[in-house]
Amino acid sequence: MLDIKFIRENKDIVKEAARKKHVSFDVDRLLKIDEERREVLAVVEDLRSKQNAVSKRIEGVSQEERPFVIEEMRKVKEELQTREARLKEIMKEWQTLMLQVPNIPDMSVPEGKTDEENKEVRAWGYKPEFSFKPKDHVELCTALDLADFERGTKIAGFRGYILKNEGALLELALFQFITDFFRKKGFTPMMVPSLVRKDLLYGSGYLPQGEDDLYKTQDEDYLAGTGEVATMGYYMNEVVPKEKLPLKFISFSPCFRREAGSHSKDVKGLYRVHEFFKFEQIVLCEANHEESVKHHEELTLNAEELLQALNIPYRVVVNCGGDLGLGQVKKYDIEAWRPAMQKYGETHSSSYFHDFQTRRLNIKYKDNDGTLRFVHSLNNTALAMPRFLIPLLENNQQEDGSVVIPEALRPYMNGQEKIETRS
Repeated sequence: MLDIKFIRENKDIVKEAARKKHVSFDVDRLLKIDEERREVLAVVEDLRSKQNAVSKRIEGVSQEERPFVIEEMRKVKEELQTREARLKEIMKEWQTLMLQVPNIPDMSVPEGKTDEENKEVRAWGYKPEFSFKPKDHVELCTALDLADFERGTKIAGFRGYILKNEGALLELALFQFITDFFRKKGFTPMMVPSLVRKDLLYGSGYLPQGEDDLYKTQDEDYLAGTGEVATMGYYMNEVVPKEKLPLKFISFSPCFRREAGSHSKDVKGLYRVHEFFKFEQIVLCEANHEESVKHHEELTLNAEELLQALNIPYRVVVNCGGDLGLGQVKKYDIEAWRPAMQKYGETHSSSYFHDFQTRRLNIKYKDNDGTLRFVHSLNNTALAMPRFLIPLLENNQQEDGSVVIPEALRPYMNGQEKIETRS
């Protein structure tokens, strides 16, 4: 959410943000309803003041004057009720429109409408060259008995899966590897709920636009698609001591996504499933653009270090305007190489928001001069499972059908070096 004062003073910048993000938003309508809101609010406050004044005056009037003062009170009360009802209507529309205002993208964000127009920033690693036709992860999982998709679907429905044997052990090994990695970097480990209240999803920007992709309970709570939501709610409505900033968390949670609108995309295997597990990097820092940029690059490099430690070839792309979320100022996607498809597939996303989320969630700190400011927020995928098994298995497959386990994971796999076909 942007500051309404900023929107009033920078109408053209907000219009340009909506254009660049390919978001349909009527800035002029918001400003018109905002002007009416301020006018009606001023009248309401004036009437409330009159009502208080008349209430005090009635105590000292004579019996002869009393009926006239009571009549005056009645008229003020009636007009106040009418104006308050109108203010309530205006506020409902104003709040709805405020939740639709796009954040301002950084100047370095390229033009474009879809992810096909994202721009490569850098690439790392050597794409493996095979003397055989590489198998995809579904074939590998089936041949090596690492997953059961048929029974997973029987149990959980479309896109259900079950990891087993080294498939399950690899996921657990990655969990331990990630935890150790971020503890050394000073991140606070958190295990957060996936069951969250609606206001947290509004606060973090997943509502109202992302409603179709969320699972909802009968109590009007939701199952979040990322630990970012619960972690951002941790300091909701609080003032964080400045000396604690930056706050860095590595949050783990089960995640759920309906994947609405993606029924024909990546339907096979482990890439786009409804239930998964995720480690998320979250940073809260001072309200300073340079600080946000610094941490954004740091979080991105953390994810790159992980891929490098596991020897997975990847590239980093900067997302175009149309591939940014409503609240994102800038975003990088990290895409790992998928040999079977001969293309990259997204495994990590890294974003910063300035105070877009924290203004909604009311997370502040007190600056040195005593001024209360909204902190800036950032997030980045550390690991999404089971998706990450795809590049890990495909890039390490051997001609005999086995898969080599990356050295960095072997200590978490009792020293096992290879996954081989069971006899």
